[in-house]
Amino acid sequence: MNGVMTATAVLTLLAGIGVFLTACSMMSSNLESLGSDKLRDLFASAAKSKLLGVGMGALGTAAIQSSGATTVIVIGFVNAGIMSLAQAATVIYGANIGTTITGQIVAWGISGEGGLSSTVIFSGLAGIGAFIVSFAKKDKVKTLGGILCGFGMLFVGLSMMSGAMEAFAELDSVKNFLASINSVLLLVLIGAVLTAIIQSSSVMTSVAITMVVAGLITLDQGIYLTMGSNIGSCVVSVIAGMTGTANAKRASYIHLIFNVAGVIVFLLLGQALKLFTGGSVSFGSIFDALFPGMPQVQLAMFHTVFNVVAVILILPLTNLLVSLVTRMVADDQGPKSGLVTFYLDDNFLASPPIAVQQVKSEIMGMAGIAMRNFEAAVKMVRSSDYADRGAFDENEEELNYLNREIARYASKLFSGQLSESDSEYLSSALKSISDLERVGDYSKHIIEYGEELMAQGDRFSDTALSEIGQLSDMVETLFGQAMRAYENEDESEVVNAGVTELAISDQVAEMSANHAHRISEGKCSADAGANYLALVSDVERVGAHFYNVAKTVRGL
Repeated sequence: MNGVMTATAVLTLLAGIGVFLTACSMMSSNLESLGSDKLRDLFASAAKSKLLGVGMGALGTAAIQSSGATTVIVIGFVNAGIMSLAQAATVIYGANIGTTITGQIVAWGISGEGGLSSTVIFSGLAGIGAFIVSFAKKDKVKTLGGILCGFGMLFVGLSMMSGAMEAFAELDSVKNFLASINSVLLLVLIGAVLTAIIQSSSVMTSVAITMVVAGLITLDQGIYLTMGSNIGSCVVSVIAGMTGTANAKRASYIHLIFNVAGVIVFLLLGQALKLFTGGSVSFGSIFDALFPGMPQVQLAMFHTVFNVVAVILILPLTNLLVSLVTRMVADDQGPKSGLVTFYLDDNFLASPPIAVQQVKSEIMGMAGIAMRNFEAAVKMVRSSDYADRGAFDENEEELNYLNREIARYASKLFSGQLSESDSEYLSSALKSISDLERVGDYSKHIIEYGEELMAQGDRFSDTALSEIGQLSDMVETLFGQAMRAYENEDESEVVNAGVTELAISDQVAEMSANHAHRISEGKCSADAGANYLALVSDVERVGAHFYNVAKTVRGL
């Protein structure tokens, strides 16, 4: 083989890896988009039992074709306090099983007579899917086309990698070099480093499969490379954990310790087999006997068995593992300084359906802050005690900050691939945060009316203050109805909020008439009267903005 042929083989291998990675990403994003609601429910149900958590992690990862995405989602849940460490651990275990599905698809896809003929057939699905994406009118059909295209591209990439490996197999220098790597530790290290670089254990496993099929490496060498890929796959989760809370760091360490422990157990088991059988039995010989003449299936099946056995061994020790990482990572020392979001995490952007759910949680938190400021404003005006004005101003600053950050986060999500329902929700979310920011502004105005009167040595009458309290209670009722409608997408609560909003308008009209009567009797000054009318009008607007948030449910 001359230099040109060698360069061609190298470039073909790189192209094949690139196509394979793109295919994995395309399948992952489209599968997530297709089942966004189910995906959220799937991980939410992981808290019921350890085995259920493992099953959910395996099923979720098999569905979205990315253990990295699953692990990052789980770390985000831990970071937000939605999932405990023990619950997260079981889902991470399951993710390691689910990630072997890609290797199984690849292995069985190139099995049987004709070798790569089945690969060619599956590769053709890429073109069919591309036609569907190009010409379909409905978003759901386009998403299905994207899944089909991604699935086909897996085999296009596999075919290119296989061709490159066959070319390398003709080079004695390459075969001799690979044959000389007998150290199992070195093979594990190579697998870990390469996986960390390309950030996909599925690609590393598929490369190893094509190398075994081409005869470049033995099955045992492929097995140890695959074991190393499990360690390398932890890089994504460790990076995600480093930017989070103490519990998020602990979750990433659970992933790393679990994978490293599994590799150590199998390394020891492999050495024990070699010692007690005089080298005649190895993992390779066992799987060769189980699946004769099918090296690609042998390696894929080992990868699955390896992860299943690792989960069986570690599952009973989950609580001990949680205790270990809790001792390894100290608790957070007090609250973070400065303004922060509570649920938004850029790590979630790789999984838009989960990121959208975090936006919803952040908006509900923002609504709570807006309501607390409204209640604080009314309390200060009614008591003429403005000692809490500093805390109020801090909350107002936080509302403005959340308004900007949620909008920024939503814009990043809009640039990705969203389902139609998630896209509609984000559009309504931008309106909701504007409504909540306006609640903060009107609450500030309410305080200013009271402060202005106090500076003039004037005050509202006791009757006026009582009426303001009654109106505030009605807004509180509307807020509860609006939040239940928003959280649960409950149309009946939207109706209830609408009834309360109308009642508030009627109450304001009655209060205005009563106040006009008090002014005519000289029971209230002109300045107090003007401020009173402006104040109750702003309270009415606060209620209207909360109702606007509830009404977004109808658009969904």
